Amino acid sequence: MSARLVLASGSGVRAMLLRNAGLDFDVQPADVDEDAIKQAFSDLSPEDLALKLAEEKALAISAVRSGDLVIGADQILECDGVLFDKPKGYDGARDHMNKLRGRTHRLIAASCVAEGGEILWRNVEEARLTMRDFSDEFLDHYLATAGDGILASVGAYRLEEMGIQLFEKIDGDQTTILGLPLLPLFGFLRGRDVMAG
Repeated sequence: MSARLVLASGSGVRAMLLRNAGLDFDVQPADVDEDAIKQAFSDLSPEDLALKLAEEKALAISAVRSGDLVIGADQILECDGVLFDKPKGYDGARDHMNKLRGRTHRLIAASCVAEGGEILWRNVEEARLTMRDFSDEFLDHYLATAGDGILASVGAYRLEEMGIQLFEKIDGDQTTILGLPLLPLFGFLRGRDVMAG
């Protein structure tokens, strides 16, 4: 049996990106303790921390699917030297919005591919997003209508939905913003004949 492509992530957005691009793959989320990894490697740069998280996910699934190519991915949001985690409830989302509005933050998206317990390829991309200085009334409206999906996003927004209204400027690739930079990944997969050249 030929090797399968496996996404070691439970992110519906990452799966959608791969599916919409025409890839055939399995989804097998990695059960890693992200908080413990973040604490153990708190001295790393945001870029290296994102990569460490992606690698741990890929390696965890690669250990049980050694003959397959396993994609690991993670994303870090950094604003003014502070790293953000996914918000805890709507109060947490409001806090995120208050800290991000009127400022520029970075979304750092790391991805890698593992096979047989070894990382074969790794990549880090960055996007810069400037959130407009919206009113408290708009924030109330946003939180009331954006839906629970924002709680699964590190920035408490989904750019592909109503979250686009939060921004005045965006510099970066859309797939980087969504958490899985596709073009570098596809370059690697073509080199492995997983995708048509």
